[in-house]
Amino acid sequence: MRVDVLTLFPEAFAGPLDVSIIKRARDAGLLDLHLHDIREHATDRHRTVDDQPFGGGHGMVMKVNVLDAALQAAQAAAEPAGHVIYLSPQGELLNDALVRELAAHPRLVLVSGRYEGVDERFVEHCVDREVSIGDYILTGGELPAMVLIEAVARHLPGALGDDASPREESFADGLLEHPQYTRPADYRGWTVPEVLLSGHHAEIEKWKQEQRRERTRRRRPDLLDGER
Repeated sequence: MRVDVLTLFPEAFAGPLDVSIIKRARDAGLLDLHLHDIREHATDRHRTVDDQPFGGGHGMVMKVNVLDAALQAAQAAAEPAGHVIYLSPQGELLNDALVRELAAHPRLVLVSGRYEGVDERFVEHCVDREVSIGDYILTGGELPAMVLIEAVARHLPGALGDDASPREESFADGLLEHPQYTRPADYRGWTVPEVLLSGHHAEIEKWKQEQRRERTRRRRPDLLDGER
């Protein structure tokens, strides 16, 4: 998968996307990441990327012409043009189902906004979908872009080393993951459930499923609403 990110701060992505699973996926050629500086497409000598909103209001708005030029340049760099996503608190909530859907695209183009947002004409004419990582406001779209990239990268075949792993994680089938334990089996009197030490695979699997449903009922009952 190729992922292009349009941002005013390409340097913000150094570090978080250079370690662990993302680094391995990039090194293995599973994830091809490209950063594009939006400011390079400003046309004036001050490299202006924003302006005051028509009709008044607080803050500044990113300019449609600069964003469009940056997007066209990024899309022209490779085929296909890609699925264009604007990271916005007004977008659809990023969840497991959406992550899996996005992971099936051969190319994503992520647009990280700043200030009070972007000119609505860019969203209307250039963006395929808006995506939010939660009901809160951040300074810019860089952190949401990183969250989306990592979530999607985990579903690229070969990225985790065990392709079954994503199918067993929280939200994979609408339930939270079961509790996990490892050695030592007894620490300060804190013991591991006996069934996990029994070697009885059918009973262990039954316990895991019961724990997943009970944990979901207690912690995220909203995930079970569709079953009621």
